Amino acid sequence: MRRIENISRRGFLKGVFSAGAFVLSARLLPVEAFAALEGAQFQPNIWIGLETSGTLRIVAHRSEMGTGIRTSLPLVLADEMEADWSRVKIEQAIGDAKYGDQNTDGSRSITRFNEIMHEAGATARLMLEQAAAKKWGVPAQECKAQFHEIVHTPSGRKLAFGELATAAAELPVPDKSALKLKEKAAYRYIGKEVPIYDLKDLCTGGGTFGMDAKLEGMVYASIEHPPVVGAKVRSFDDSETKKFRGVQGTVKLAEFTPPWAFQQLGGIAVIADSTWAAFQGRQKLKIEWDLGPNASYSSATYKEYLRETARKPGQVARNVGDVDKGFASAAKTIEAEYYVPHLAHAAMEPPVAVADFKDGTVTLWAPTQNPQAVQQAVAPALGIEQKDVICNVTLLGGGFGRKSKPDYCVEAALLSKQLGKPVKVVWNREDDIRFDYFHSVAATYIKAGVDAAGKPVAWLQRSVSPPIGSMNNVDAVHQTFELGMGFSNVPFNLANHRVESGPAPARVRIGWMRSVANIPHAFAVSSFADELAHSAGRDPKDYLLELIGEARQIDVVAQGIARQANPAFPYDTGRLRHTIEQVAANANWANRPKGNGRGFGIAAHYSFLSYVATVVEVQVDSGGRIKIPNVWTVADCGKIVHPERVRGQFEGAAVFGASLALMGEITASDGRIDQSNFHDYPVTRINQAPVRTHVQIIESNAAPAGVGEPGVPPFAPALCNAIFVATGKRIRELPLSKQQFRV
Repeated sequence: MRRIENISRRGFLKGVFSAGAFVLSARLLPVEAFAALEGAQFQPNIWIGLETSGTLRIVAHRSEMGTGIRTSLPLVLADEMEADWSRVKIEQAIGDAKYGDQNTDGSRSITRFNEIMHEAGATARLMLEQAAAKKWGVPAQECKAQFHEIVHTPSGRKLAFGELATAAAELPVPDKSALKLKEKAAYRYIGKEVPIYDLKDLCTGGGTFGMDAKLEGMVYASIEHPPVVGAKVRSFDDSETKKFRGVQGTVKLAEFTPPWAFQQLGGIAVIADSTWAAFQGRQKLKIEWDLGPNASYSSATYKEYLRETARKPGQVARNVGDVDKGFASAAKTIEAEYYVPHLAHAAMEPPVAVADFKDGTVTLWAPTQNPQAVQQAVAPALGIEQKDVICNVTLLGGGFGRKSKPDYCVEAALLSKQLGKPVKVVWNREDDIRFDYFHSVAATYIKAGVDAAGKPVAWLQRSVSPPIGSMNNVDAVHQTFELGMGFSNVPFNLANHRVESGPAPARVRIGWMRSVANIPHAFAVSSFADELAHSAGRDPKDYLLELIGEARQIDVVAQGIARQANPAFPYDTGRLRHTIEQVAANANWANRPKGNGRGFGIAAHYSFLSYVATVVEVQVDSGGRIKIPNVWTVADCGKIVHPERVRGQFEGAAVFGASLALMGEITASDGRIDQSNFHDYPVTRINQAPVRTHVQIIESNAAPAGVGEPGVPPFAPALCNAIFVATGKRIRELPLSKQQFRV
């Protein structure tokens, strides 16, 4: 097990870069590039350190959880710099606002930092060329970076990058206007099949994950959290706990006060000299709880409330044309209700954090997606300033959005301060499942009026779901930004269209998960489009294309879909149409089998600035067992930096989507979460996963968009649409494990 060394932020750079190294502080783009940095101006960010030995150290400021981002962003910089990738060393950044947005969430790492990495690499390249020109006494235009060297093109003379490190460090940083970025044809690594940087370590046990962090004199803590969110300890008896060998004592954690945000949940922490002792001692605790108002929460009752609310007029989020007049003229009215339950993240590595509080400063090591959120949550909990919270980021054993919420880091920090020694807080699987920030339950109602040909002349859709905003505002009951995730921004060309939402108070902690509200929205909208197609006796693919209409750019501001538009990412329905046409061709849609237990389903969705279409093939046997022989996905995500990892994300999305659709469900009784581990919250096993997943990434020169999440939303509706073809059973509620269907 590796020893984690405690170093200061100043010591970080001194330890990483030797004397004489060329350390480049690259500019960031203006604040407009970062929605999360409102009010900020340019921020100096340390990205590059070139050693005199020629070793190039690049700082990765985003978190690695299997997406390959710790490779992809440095790869852009190294390519633009003309560096030899084999001589690159990646250094993981600590949490610090100087790096800009470090929240590895929302499928936006490449989207937001691609241009910044290009600029940083081009700046370093130009400065090295200028340093060589000065050394040779020649014009800088005659010097060209070429594979870790600077070449004087007229004479063929060469100087290695390392030989120029000291001289380059003495030069002023050139203005951005002086930079000349590479042409696409000159890329060495971008868009090529490059293995991820730490592949060998990950395959041989050399990577450092949160569970690997260990400090001298560290104790272990396991926390008995309140069984109902918001519950408080009335009294407790730890006499039997303290008898267990290795247990050092117990600590009562401070109770949190609404709103939930990223606070600790409270409860009793068992402190021990090993994880095992902490876990075993915790089982012997006797606690009497004041369960509070959420003890009445029943997901079954709440489900009926959501459905009933979805049938009533709600808060209007988008209104095009005259929906009521459209329904009055319709030849036929079709309506449907859809339901998706709470979901848990269930990352392979449960939450874990190490904290060491000393002299008013706390240093943490954690598998976190957002080290700055750790600073923002820990500082007020300890009564210190954010600058005195140092968060070191380990590898993450999965994240899916759970590990951008640092409640477990707050727990470790509080315990370390109270005990005066390093503390490692370890959640077990039961903690992870029961005390998650759950993906929101959602009920959706959709109604369409169609003409004699089955074409919609009026479309009403209504979503009811407790909002993520409830995390920071106890009075929040309506979805806000969530409606823009595949609901208010449906790409259909509808003359009369109204989008509404209904109120839904949160009774558990609600948080974002991979693809967020796109999950229930895509399920409802894409399933309903398929229902309309079959009602009209039309091919679902052709009908879907007709719903979208001719290729056009949607004015999201004029139509009330969003408050502002990003000119770099116009909403282009032509790109979505192309993915549908291509995936149909790849799946041989025209010759697909229909009925008798076999079926193909199609769905398409726009999310995280990417356009994705998916076809799922299913086989259903006489006992209702499902097999997924093939999944075809076509994605247009703009410029691709790291193709192998992009394909991996869409292949993984099919498995993740299968888990959610087939068996994903969190329920509650008397305020307590019913599920606790993989026996009752299962994930897809190898015999349940798609047998073959075929991924095609559209070649594009458009700005790079998200890839980690967009593959998830269209999977469930495509699967359920295929089941309808195979069995005649229309699926409007997930998970499928609760449904009955036969061939």
